[in-house]
Amino acid sequence: MIGITNGAFIALIALGYTLVYGIIELINFAHGDLFMLGTFVCLSTLTLLGFSTEVGISGTPWLALLLAMVAAMAFCGILNVLAERIAYRPLRRAPRLAPLISAIGVSFIFVNIGLFWQGPTPRRFPDLLPQYDVVSQFFGLTSLVRFTFKDFFVLALAIPLMLGLAWVIRSTRMGKAMRAVAQDSEMAQQMGIDVNRVIAFTFLLGGILAGAASLMYGLYNNNTVFTLGFTAGLKAFTAAVLGGIGNVNGAALGGFALGLLSALTVTYFGGQWENVGVFSLLVIILVFKPTGLLGQETGEKA
Repeated sequence: MIGITNGAFIALIALGYTLVYGIIELINFAHGDLFMLGTFVCLSTLTLLGFSTEVGISGTPWLALLLAMVAAMAFCGILNVLAERIAYRPLRRAPRLAPLISAIGVSFIFVNIGLFWQGPTPRRFPDLLPQYDVVSQFFGLTSLVRFTFKDFFVLALAIPLMLGLAWVIRSTRMGKAMRAVAQDSEMAQQMGIDVNRVIAFTFLLGGILAGAASLMYGLYNNNTVFTLGFTAGLKAFTAAVLGGIGNVNGAALGGFALGLLSALTVTYFGGQWENVGVFSLLVIILVFKPTGLLGQETGEKA
């Protein structure tokens, strides 16, 4: 279950990469660091509410967790929109390397904000979720598969968020505008679509998903650090490429596939081989299918 749960984190972050790439073909290198800042927002919010170092408390403070998640989603969404408005929009018609370098610059800014905010040492995240195994302690079944309440919590939030995103893209007016801009932004503008507004909304969605993932990550792993964005962002970007970058279904599939593969590699070969196993599979898949797992099947962009 660890692989599936970690896959849910990766998928939510990967969706932010693939949404932006699908709309403006920009690899937003700052997205992983945005996720890191989201964990800091959650940690600060819970600290303000009096849950900074709680371990094994009798009841789960659901209202505090809800407030922390809303704060992280709002913070990451707004910060992502500001980054698009200030750092990416002026370079939209520039050569492709210019916005790419701008994204790297924004990434460094976010990292240093995190370093200034919480310092260089890893910070403990409050352990606020129940510790019991759902299969054995709740249903009374004996199984080799350990499915903890933390796994349930992560999947119960992540899957509805992914389905909600799919609904927004497929069924709402803004989602149709996103697909139109992804297909041809100039034609969409001539048809009366406010392209800038659609792109800003896309960054907002990616930031909101990263903010939600940050609370899940913190509560599941009970730690965070200012360098978290690099590793999380690298895995999420890999998942987006694996699934077919620009394809929202592919990003979700790539996230779960990457999480499972990482867990299997660590279990059977050791943690030192995790990246070797993951990136070896990525190379093999891209050699035979350069557009990723779902890149050609649907041809759908965000």
